[in-house]
Amino acid sequence: MSIQPDIIRRAAIAAFEAEMNVIIYAVAGMMNYYVTPETIRIVIKDMGPGIPDIELAMTEGYSTAPEHIREMGWGAGMGLPNIKKNTDELNIDSVVREGTTLEFSIYLDKNLKGVKNETP
Repeated sequence: MSIQPDIIRRAAIAAFEAEMNVIIYAVAGMMNYYVTPETIRIVIKDMGPGIPDIELAMTEGYSTAPEHIREMGWGAGMGLPNIKKNTDELNIDSVVREGTTLEFSIYLDKNLKGVKNETP
């Protein structure tokens, strides 16, 4: 199976953003990739503080990153918005003081309904 470079780029950006959120906020996490002829699906589960307001967390520039993370150049509040921009489906399930599960998919077939036809 051959995957187009723009699809690989989108998957890499979304996975990196999710990974950084786990590193910054959680005590542990797991990332699983599932590749089929139709999609790349990535599921990230963490044991972190959870997200109390998902809608607010999806706002560009909103961040709860601690100061020491910001001093390193991270925590600009673009993680979840960048994941959304680079995926075709995004589901977030979060329980405060328990953790968060992110599941996102990128369609390999640009003819699927709702697919993003341009690289963001």
